[in-house]
Amino acid sequence: MAEPATQSPYISSSAGSGSSEPGGRDLKGSGSHQSCAVRDLIFWRDVKKTGLVFSTTLILLLSLAAFSVISVISYLILALLSVTISFRVYKSVIQAVQKSEEGHPFKAYLDLDVALSSEAFHNYVSSAMVHVNHALKAIMRLFLVEDLVDSLKLAVAMWLMTYVGAIFNGITLLILGELLVFSLPLVYEKYKTQIDHYVGIARDQIKSVVTKIQAKLPGVAKKKPE
Repeated sequence: MAEPATQSPYISSSAGSGSSEPGGRDLKGSGSHQSCAVRDLIFWRDVKKTGLVFSTTLILLLSLAAFSVISVISYLILALLSVTISFRVYKSVIQAVQKSEEGHPFKAYLDLDVALSSEAFHNYVSSAMVHVNHALKAIMRLFLVEDLVDSLKLAVAMWLMTYVGAIFNGITLLILGELLVFSLPLVYEKYKTQIDHYVGIARDQIKSVVTKIQAKLPGVAKKKPE
């Protein structure tokens, strides 16, 4: 068992930063709440909510595939303005006919405090920086070839992506990705036992092949069994 003094500085600093950050516990709680909300969304726990999000994003992506980004944004803003202006005029006419003094129909929303406080902004930035730092660390590992096998995996993945990019554009991939995100979790939940069985077999086969390749590559450090 490793002594506490042998722990890596990176692990120690990351662990310490979680406890020393003011509001760090709030960040963890907020992240857990967001994860549960996303999980409920993709598993269709609330059919109406998931259906609304899925249909809205799918229509938006299909619109982006057919029109330019500027056109889609302009049409969305025009549609929203058409609804709000029409409702505002309608309520004004009703109030004039009925001689009522209800006031502005959107007054409750106009009075809402939507300003982002400096503390909330700092918490969001701190949470984002954790992911940015992990991403930068992973990029350095892969491009500076800390582990030759991992870097080769990235090279093979990028080589395959060149063929994917030649067939599909970015918007098409996003549309396919959304369809998979909102369908695969349901399929996995229904056939979890069978899928886990075959995934375990595939994982063992891949691990065996990678181990054989790693043993034949020169200059690759053999990992000691724990």
